[in-house]
Amino acid sequence: MGIEQFKLKKVPWTPHPYQIKAMQLMIHEGAAGLFLDPGLGKTSITLGAFAALKKAGYAKKMLVIAPMRVCYAVWPAEIKKWPEFDHLKVVLLHGRHKNEACLEDADVYLINPEGLDWYTKKGKNKIIKPDMLVVDESTKFKRSTSKRFKALKIMLNDFGRRYILTGTPTPKGLEDLFGQVYILDQGATLGKYITHFRREYFNAVSRGMYTEYTAHPESVERVAEKISDFTMRLKAEDYLDMPELVYHQIEVILPPDVMKTYKELEDDFMTVVQNETILAPSAAAASTKLRQLVNGGMYTENRDVVEVHTVKTDALVSLMEELSGAPLLVLYQFKHDIDRISLAMKYEVPYIGSGVSNIRAEGLCQQFNDGTIPLLLAHPASAGHGLNLQKVSNHVCFFGLPWDLELRIQAIKRVYRQGNKNTHVFVHDIIARGTIDLSVCRALTAKDADQELLMASIANHRKE
Repeated sequence: MGIEQFKLKKVPWTPHPYQIKAMQLMIHEGAAGLFLDPGLGKTSITLGAFAALKKAGYAKKMLVIAPMRVCYAVWPAEIKKWPEFDHLKVVLLHGRHKNEACLEDADVYLINPEGLDWYTKKGKNKIIKPDMLVVDESTKFKRSTSKRFKALKIMLNDFGRRYILTGTPTPKGLEDLFGQVYILDQGATLGKYITHFRREYFNAVSRGMYTEYTAHPESVERVAEKISDFTMRLKAEDYLDMPELVYHQIEVILPPDVMKTYKELEDDFMTVVQNETILAPSAAAASTKLRQLVNGGMYTENRDVVEVHTVKTDALVSLMEELSGAPLLVLYQFKHDIDRISLAMKYEVPYIGSGVSNIRAEGLCQQFNDGTIPLLLAHPASAGHGLNLQKVSNHVCFFGLPWDLELRIQAIKRVYRQGNKNTHVFVHDIIARGTIDLSVCRALTAKDADQELLMASIANHRKE
């Protein structure tokens, strides 16, 4: 009896009705935006649409632009997972052999946004000649003035079909949509230039060195109506058996001497901590310094770290004791947070962040899901995509809040996603009373409300 008889057969991919609906949008529209929550299968939806288009002769090669971790772990794994897609050859355009990779005849080519400048300047697009473009996590291209956007813009005409994928299209506000929609229609819907878009839908308020743009009250509805024909919003809660999401604010109080230091820095952009002078040359720099201070440590001009207090690390230790060994994902903001948390925990806490390889990150995720790591630290920018941490954990803690709504939502959804068998997922925010923590919290709440309004409007217009 041959060993082949003992090999497990792959389970066929049977798309859910909502996935079929999303595939139909991609097939019928030459350009479309899928605003899908993590866990709804946007990768398999895209592969299903591409396979159907390729079979019918409407697409030959697909270029996928995605964050490195997603290129490395998500797309190849999804192709191998299902028998319907495992015939597709995939090539990663990254690393030492990327020039040779361009010469390979494949169906799916993967590249990260940082690689686009090399891709276009070296004329690799003319060698590969993909005719279908997919931008996964398209908010990476929300700034139309960025280098990566300009690199993509010059080759948009190469693609007969263009698609964007994200769960959070407007993490910082309605303005974020311009660059992403431009990828789809090159300015046909929202204008060819960001200045035109701002003039039509925003109020401009001068703030000295810069101009702040605030959307008109009716702008969200107007924009949603314009893009609803070629975009789709799907929420995980509407289609999946998801646990209840519970937010828990852990309020801490900074000692009086620390608050005195905080006020000095807030008012004068300067203070002295442990005989070290801390300077902030601008309001933006002061904001970063204030966030460092409330977390418990600050960088000096020489990049040394001075510890200011242990209030937040003490709160984290207490939370760990309350959880009694239940795995906890903690999102940190600054590198010195790692060292101070490790000191408080009395062991070297593993982390995922800058300098940690994809292989190392995958290993830590596996250990976390196995329950062998009780505490895992991750920077929101590194935990935003490609990490699945939902198998045993139902607790997420923000040691400090990011200003970016997308980073916060995506980090939460590493745990709050399909496959989590818990009845509740808890999000613990450690907030210092009377500090910038509250400003960040209020800003995130406002951004979230605006995004939900846009998403609801898109969904309503599609029903109409």
